[in-house]
Amino acid sequence: MGSIETVQTSKNIEIAVVDDDPLFRETLSENLKEAGYSVEMFEAGASFFDWIGDSGSPDLILLDWRMPEMNGIEVLKRMREEGYETPVIFLTALSEQIYEEAALLSGAVDFVEKSRSFAILHKRIDLILSGNKTKQTGEGEAVDGQNAEIIRHGELELRLDSSRAFWRGERVNLSLTEFKIVHLLLQRAGQDVTYREIYDLVHGQGFLAGAGPEGYRANVRTFMKRIRQKFRELHSEFDEIENYPGFGYRWRMPES
Repeated sequence: MGSIETVQTSKNIEIAVVDDDPLFRETLSENLKEAGYSVEMFEAGASFFDWIGDSGSPDLILLDWRMPEMNGIEVLKRMREEGYETPVIFLTALSEQIYEEAALLSGAVDFVEKSRSFAILHKRIDLILSGNKTKQTGEGEAVDGQNAEIIRHGELELRLDSSRAFWRGERVNLSLTEFKIVHLLLQRAGQDVTYREIYDLVHGQGFLAGAGPEGYRANVRTFMKRIRQKFRELHSEFDEIENYPGFGYRWRMPES
């Protein structure tokens, strides 16, 4: 069973780091500490689950992919199966697109290569932890005369105060990032939203991922695939999100 190390700071945001590389784990924890976060460090999935099972409750998890006994994907899948919805960012030396897609489809909110600078990771952490406190233009406005904290469009309902989505009265188990994407599409219902706009919403403007200058499109397609999958788990005929290959996506306007 892996050991547990604790670093406490004055900031009331706690990040769990799960990585079997002691040097990387220590360096990352020091950077997080200097940025003002509280940090819990684990060298293995087993010790991490012991901690959260004993009332550990991080605001964010930074997870390595390659670890002995239980790899990162196995840790993430077990978390989701046990009902833990804490946002997870994969930090890994694996750069191939197949790994990023697998991570996002398994429920991670982001995938960052370890070679990236801490400044980039810090920006991504802030974007994820800011949640719906950082409003997009027009956020909070009512649709179809509804309360500003609840948006209804056809059979979709978004509750902005809790970042929850409902389709035909049933809750759609969207992550915070997925909720933000659906909200963006809904704000522009009937209009095309570009791959780049969706990507910038998730990662912040100017960040690039994937192979080549257009690699970010694969990242967006993975998010959209997972969002559609979650709606279709409730109703298999769901087809409200339309794709325009090479451009982006649109939320279908309800038929009159």
